[in-house]
Amino acid sequence: MTEQATLAGGCFWCTESVFKQVDGVTEVVSGYAGGHVADPSYEAVCREETGHAECVQLTYDPDVVSYEDLLAVFFTTHNPTTKDRQGNDVGTQYRSAVFYHDESQRETVEALIEEIQPGYDSDIVTEVEPLETFYPAEEYHQDYFEKNPNQSYCQLTIPPKIEKLKQKHAELLA
Repeated sequence: MTEQATLAGGCFWCTESVFKQVDGVTEVVSGYAGGHVADPSYEAVCREETGHAECVQLTYDPDVVSYEDLLAVFFTTHNPTTKDRQGNDVGTQYRSAVFYHDESQRETVEALIEEIQPGYDSDIVTEVEPLETFYPAEEYHQDYFEKNPNQSYCQLTIPPKIEKLKQKHAELLA
């Protein structure tokens, strides 16, 4: 039996690339959550007209990788202390957020944030809110780095995240 997690840690191309490396993650879909417009387009999200965050929805096998492990990867591979920003990407669509699927996920992420906060110099600003609706992004955003390995933005931002994943969570790699 699989479960799902929905996480927003900046650009979904980057987040997708990280979680595709994790053993037990069977599917990663880039998309949008946390907004107020039905079926948003990438362009409208980027113009900050919809309130959505770029995020990924993970399908995973909890017998292989736990929700806690997925959250550990999430917090390791993005900066949860910058509001509406990841590196040079600025805007509400790049906010740090966990969209929980049930009360157990909410409790887990809130406890983890409390546990890891002392390790940060600034407050963790990750939003924790219930998942209302997840909208898959347009097809050209799916598997973006695999389809566009020479794209300069990807070359600059994704390899350091994957390297951090390998350094901090080698035991979780597929």
